[in-house]
Amino acid sequence: MARGEVLDDSGQALPPRTPFLPGARVHYYRHLDGEPTIPFEETVLFQDDHLLVADKPHFLPVTPGGRYVQQSLLVRLKRRTGIDTLSPIHRIDRETAGLVLFSVRPQDRNAYQALFRDRAVHKTYEAIAPHRPALSSPLRRRSRIEEDSTRFFRMVETDGEPNSETLVERTEVHGDWARYTLSPVTGKRHQLRVHMNALGAPIAGDQFYPKVLRGPDDDEDFAEPLRLLARGICFNDPVTGLERRFNSGQTMAWPDTGFRA
Repeated sequence: MARGEVLDDSGQALPPRTPFLPGARVHYYRHLDGEPTIPFEETVLFQDDHLLVADKPHFLPVTPGGRYVQQSLLVRLKRRTGIDTLSPIHRIDRETAGLVLFSVRPQDRNAYQALFRDRAVHKTYEAIAPHRPALSSPLRRRSRIEEDSTRFFRMVETDGEPNSETLVERTEVHGDWARYTLSPVTGKRHQLRVHMNALGAPIAGDQFYPKVLRGPDDDEDFAEPLRLLARGICFNDPVTGLERRFNSGQTMAWPDTGFRA
Protein backbone atom coordinates (compact mmCIF):
# COMPACT_ATOMS: atom_id res chain seq x y z
CA MET A 1 0.00 0.00 0.00
CA ALA A 2 2.89 2.36 0.76
CA ARG A 3 4.12 1.80 -2.81
CA GLY A 4 0.70 2.68 -4.25
CA GLU A 5 0.09 -0.86 -5.52
CA VAL A 6 -3.28 -1.35 -3.84
CA LEU A 7 -6.14 0.30 -5.75
CA ASP A 8 -9.86 0.88 -5.29
CA ASP A 9 -12.44 -0.02 -7.92
CA SER A 10 -11.89 3.28 -9.75
CA GLY A 11 -8.13 2.69 -10.00
CA GLN A 12 -7.12 5.14 -7.26
CA ALA A 13 -4.27 4.15 -4.91
CA LEU A 14 -5.26 3.34 -1.31
CA PRO A 15 -2.71 4.53 1.28
CA PRO A 16 -2.10 2.45 4.44
CA ARG A 17 -4.41 4.54 6.65
CA THR A 18 -7.45 4.30 4.35
CA PRO A 19 -10.54 3.56 6.50
CA PHE A 20 -12.25 0.20 6.00
CA LEU A 21 -15.39 0.44 3.84
CA PRO A 22 -17.76 -2.58 3.93
CA GLY A 23 -18.42 -3.99 0.46
CA ALA A 24 -15.54 -2.12 -1.16
CA ARG A 25 -13.59 -3.88 -3.89
CA VAL A 26 -9.79 -3.65 -3.54
CA HIS A 27 -7.25 -4.56 -6.21
CA TYR A 28 -3.56 -5.28 -5.90
CA TYR A 29 -0.91 -6.30 -8.39
CA ARG A 30 1.61 -8.94 -7.49
CA HIS A 31 5.14 -9.10 -8.86
CA LEU A 32 6.16 -12.63 -9.78
CA ASP A 33 9.65 -13.92 -10.40
CA GLY A 34 9.88 -16.10 -13.47
CA GLU A 35 6.34 -15.58 -14.72
CA PRO A 36 5.83 -17.82 -17.79
CA THR A 37 5.53 -16.03 -21.12
CA ILE A 38 2.51 -16.84 -23.28
CA PRO A 39 3.90 -16.68 -26.85
CA PHE A 40 0.59 -15.78 -28.53
CA GLU A 41 -0.96 -12.36 -29.10
CA GLU A 42 -4.49 -11.13 -28.57
CA THR A 43 -6.35 -9.04 -31.16
CA VAL A 44 -8.64 -6.07 -30.48
CA LEU A 45 -11.65 -6.56 -32.78
CA PHE A 46 -13.67 -3.55 -31.66
CA GLN A 47 -13.33 -0.52 -29.40
CA ASP A 48 -15.47 2.52 -28.70
CA ASP A 49 -16.04 4.75 -25.66
CA HIS A 50 -17.96 2.02 -23.82
CA LEU A 51 -16.91 -1.42 -25.04
CA LEU A 52 -13.77 -3.29 -26.08
CA VAL A 53 -13.89 -6.73 -27.71
CA ALA A 54 -10.74 -8.87 -27.70
CA ASP A 55 -9.95 -12.12 -29.52
CA LYS A 56 -7.97 -14.07 -26.90
CA PRO A 57 -5.43 -16.77 -27.78
CA HIS A 58 -5.33 -20.15 -26.09
CA PHE A 59 -3.41 -20.41 -22.78
CA LEU A 60 -3.79 -16.72 -21.84
CA PRO A 61 -5.86 -16.08 -18.68
CA VAL A 62 -8.42 -13.29 -18.81
CA THR A 63 -7.46 -11.81 -15.42
CA PRO A 64 -4.41 -12.11 -13.14
CA GLY A 65 -4.33 -15.21 -10.98
CA GLY A 66 -1.96 -17.91 -9.78
CA ARG A 67 1.35 -17.67 -11.61
CA TYR A 68 0.06 -15.19 -14.23
CA VAL A 69 -0.15 -11.44 -13.74
CA GLN A 70 1.51 -9.53 -16.58
CA GLN A 71 0.70 -12.47 -18.86
CA SER A 72 -3.06 -11.97 -18.61
CA LEU A 73 -5.42 -10.48 -21.15
CA LEU A 74 -6.57 -7.69 -18.84
CA VAL A 75 -3.07 -6.46 -17.98
CA ARG A 76 -1.90 -6.76 -21.59
CA LEU A 77 -4.87 -4.69 -22.81
CA LYS A 78 -4.44 -2.03 -20.12
CA ARG A 79 -0.81 -1.68 -21.15
CA ARG A 80 -1.70 -1.64 -24.84
CA THR A 81 -4.61 0.84 -24.68
CA GLY A 82 -3.64 2.92 -21.65
CA ILE A 83 -7.20 2.46 -20.29
CA ASP A 84 -6.83 1.70 -16.58
CA THR A 85 -10.60 1.33 -16.11
CA LEU A 86 -10.94 -1.69 -18.40
CA SER A 87 -12.91 -4.47 -16.72
CA PRO A 88 -13.97 -7.87 -18.10
CA ILE A 89 -17.72 -8.26 -18.50
CA HIS A 90 -17.49 -12.06 -18.52
CA ARG A 91 -14.81 -14.78 -18.45
CA ILE A 92 -13.70 -17.75 -20.50
CA ASP A 93 -11.25 -20.45 -19.42
CA ARG A 94 -7.54 -19.81 -19.83
CA GLU A 95 -7.35 -22.87 -22.10
CA THR A 96 -10.18 -21.57 -24.34
CA ALA A 97 -9.55 -19.10 -27.17
CA GLY A 98 -11.92 -16.49 -28.55
CA LEU A 99 -14.08 -13.52 -27.71
CA VAL A 100 -13.90 -11.62 -24.42
CA LEU A 101 -15.79 -8.37 -23.77
CA PHE A 102 -14.56 -5.50 -21.56
CA SER A 103 -16.33 -2.39 -20.32
CA VAL A 104 -14.32 0.79 -20.75
CA ARG A 105 -16.07 3.00 -18.17
CA PRO A 106 -16.90 1.94 -14.59
CA GLN A 107 -20.40 3.47 -14.85
CA ASP A 108 -21.26 1.14 -17.76
CA ARG A 109 -19.98 -2.06 -16.18
CA ASN A 110 -23.12 -3.19 -14.38
CA ALA A 111 -25.33 -2.66 -17.44
CA TYR A 112 -23.10 -4.91 -19.55
CA GLN A 113 -22.70 -7.55 -16.83
CA ALA A 114 -26.49 -7.64 -16.44
CA LEU A 115 -26.70 -8.98 -20.01
CA PHE A 116 -24.94 -12.14 -18.88
CA ARG A 117 -26.80 -12.40 -15.57
CA ASP A 118 -30.12 -12.10 -17.42
CA ARG A 119 -29.03 -14.47 -20.24
CA ALA A 120 -29.64 -11.73 -22.81
CA VAL A 121 -26.50 -12.69 -24.75
CA HIS A 122 -26.36 -15.37 -27.46
CA LYS A 123 -22.96 -17.10 -27.49
CA THR A 124 -21.67 -19.78 -29.82
CA TYR A 125 -18.53 -21.88 -29.40
CA GLU A 126 -16.71 -24.15 -31.79
CA ALA A 127 -15.19 -27.41 -30.62
CA ILE A 128 -13.34 -30.31 -32.22
CA ALA A 129 -14.01 -33.67 -30.60
CA PRO A 130 -14.35 -37.34 -31.54
CA HIS A 131 -17.07 -38.12 -34.06
CA ARG A 132 -19.86 -40.09 -32.41
CA PRO A 133 -22.30 -41.14 -35.18
CA ALA A 134 -24.82 -42.38 -32.62
CA LEU A 135 -25.27 -38.88 -31.18
CA SER A 136 -28.28 -37.10 -32.59
CA SER A 137 -27.67 -33.60 -33.92
CA PRO A 138 -28.75 -31.16 -32.73
CA LEU A 139 -29.17 -32.32 -29.14
CA ARG A 140 -29.67 -30.56 -25.84
CA ARG A 141 -27.59 -31.55 -22.80
CA ARG A 142 -29.04 -30.66 -19.40
CA SER A 143 -27.41 -31.76 -16.14
CA ARG A 144 -26.34 -30.69 -12.70
CA ILE A 145 -22.69 -29.60 -12.54
CA GLU A 146 -20.83 -29.22 -9.24
CA GLU A 147 -17.20 -28.86 -8.16
CA ASP A 148 -15.21 -32.09 -8.00
CA SER A 149 -14.63 -32.80 -4.31
CA THR A 150 -11.32 -34.54 -5.06
CA ARG A 151 -9.81 -31.99 -7.50
CA PHE A 152 -10.64 -28.31 -7.00
CA PHE A 153 -9.94 -27.43 -10.62
CA ARG A 154 -12.45 -29.89 -12.13
CA MET A 155 -16.23 -29.98 -12.37
CA VAL A 156 -18.43 -33.09 -12.47
CA GLU A 157 -21.99 -34.01 -13.34
CA THR A 158 -24.03 -35.10 -10.31
CA ASP A 159 -27.56 -36.17 -9.49
CA GLY A 160 -30.09 -33.45 -8.82
CA GLU A 161 -31.96 -30.61 -10.46
CA PRO A 162 -30.18 -29.54 -13.70
CA ASN A 163 -28.33 -26.24 -13.44
CA SER A 164 -26.64 -26.31 -16.86
CA GLU A 165 -27.81 -26.53 -20.45
CA THR A 166 -26.00 -26.65 -23.80
CA LEU A 167 -27.25 -27.05 -27.37
CA VAL A 168 -24.83 -29.27 -29.33
CA GLU A 169 -24.80 -29.44 -33.15
CA ARG A 170 -22.40 -31.42 -35.33
CA THR A 171 -21.41 -29.27 -38.31
CA GLU A 172 -18.56 -31.15 -40.01
CA VAL A 173 -16.96 -34.59 -39.97
CA HIS A 174 -13.32 -35.34 -40.72
CA GLY A 175 -12.46 -39.02 -40.28
CA ASP A 176 -12.65 -39.85 -36.58
CA TRP A 177 -13.16 -36.21 -35.62
CA ALA A 178 -16.09 -33.83 -35.86
CA ARG A 179 -16.54 -30.09 -35.54
CA TYR A 180 -19.35 -29.04 -33.23
CA THR A 181 -21.18 -25.77 -32.61
CA LEU A 182 -21.97 -25.38 -28.92
CA SER A 183 -24.55 -22.87 -27.68
CA PRO A 184 -24.56 -22.60 -23.87
CA VAL A 185 -27.80 -21.48 -22.26
CA THR A 186 -26.18 -21.32 -18.82
CA GLY A 187 -22.61 -20.45 -17.82
CA LYS A 188 -21.30 -23.00 -15.32
CA ARG A 189 -17.53 -23.33 -15.05
CA HIS A 190 -16.14 -25.85 -17.58
CA GLN A 191 -19.71 -26.48 -18.73
CA LEU A 192 -18.93 -27.20 -22.38
CA ARG A 193 -15.99 -29.45 -21.53
CA VAL A 194 -18.03 -31.40 -18.98
CA HIS A 195 -21.02 -31.80 -21.29
CA MET A 196 -18.96 -32.96 -24.26
CA ASN A 197 -17.09 -35.43 -22.07
CA ALA A 198 -20.38 -36.78 -20.71
CA LEU A 199 -21.59 -37.33 -24.27
CA GLY A 200 -18.54 -39.51 -24.96
CA ALA A 201 -16.88 -36.82 -27.09
CA PRO A 202 -14.26 -35.06 -24.92
CA ILE A 203 -12.84 -31.99 -26.63
CA ALA A 204 -9.48 -32.56 -28.33
CA GLY A 205 -6.55 -31.31 -26.24
CA ASP A 206 -8.49 -31.28 -22.97
CA GLN A 207 -6.03 -31.87 -20.12
CA PHE A 208 -8.72 -32.31 -17.42
CA TYR A 209 -11.53 -34.31 -19.04
CA PRO A 210 -12.02 -37.23 -19.05
CA LYS A 211 -8.66 -37.78 -17.33
CA VAL A 212 -6.32 -35.32 -15.60
CA LEU A 213 -3.16 -35.29 -17.73
CA ARG A 214 -1.42 -32.39 -15.97
CA GLY A 215 -1.87 -30.24 -12.88
CA PRO A 216 -2.79 -26.53 -13.03
CA ASP A 217 0.82 -25.53 -12.32
CA ASP A 218 2.49 -27.96 -14.74
CA ASP A 219 4.23 -26.64 -17.85
CA GLU A 220 2.04 -26.06 -20.89
CA ASP A 221 2.29 -27.95 -24.17
CA PHE A 222 1.71 -25.08 -26.59
CA ALA A 223 1.58 -27.54 -29.49
CA GLU A 224 -1.55 -29.19 -28.10
CA PRO A 225 -4.20 -26.57 -27.25
CA LEU A 226 -7.74 -27.28 -26.19
CA ARG A 227 -9.80 -27.24 -29.40
CA LEU A 228 -12.44 -24.90 -27.99
CA LEU A 229 -13.09 -21.44 -29.42
CA ALA A 230 -15.55 -18.76 -28.31
CA ARG A 231 -16.64 -18.13 -31.89
CA GLY A 232 -19.51 -15.64 -31.82
CA ILE A 233 -21.52 -13.35 -29.58
CA CYS A 234 -24.50 -11.08 -30.19
CA PHE A 235 -26.63 -8.83 -27.98
CA ASN A 236 -28.37 -5.47 -27.85
CA ASP A 237 -25.98 -2.92 -26.36
CA PRO A 238 -27.61 -1.58 -23.16
CA VAL A 239 -25.59 1.65 -23.30
CA THR A 240 -25.82 2.65 -26.98
CA GLY A 241 -28.97 0.72 -27.95
CA LEU A 242 -27.17 -0.76 -30.98
CA GLU A 243 -27.31 -4.40 -31.99
CA ARG A 244 -23.85 -5.91 -31.50
CA ARG A 245 -22.54 -8.97 -33.31
CA PHE A 246 -18.91 -10.13 -33.13
CA ASN A 247 -17.05 -13.14 -34.52
CA SER A 248 -13.60 -14.50 -33.70
CA GLY A 249 -11.02 -14.37 -36.47
CA GLN A 250 -9.27 -17.54 -35.29
CA THR A 251 -9.47 -20.98 -36.88
CA MET A 252 -8.84 -24.44 -35.51
CA ALA A 253 -7.36 -27.30 -37.53
CA TRP A 254 -8.02 -30.99 -37.03
CA PRO A 255 -5.87 -32.62 -34.34
CA ASP A 256 -4.01 -34.85 -36.80
CA THR A 257 -2.92 -31.86 -38.90
CA GLY A 258 -1.73 -29.57 -36.10
CA PHE A 259 -3.15 -26.26 -34.97
CA ARG A 260 -3.21 -22.86 -36.59
CA ALA A 261 -4.46 -19.63 -35.08
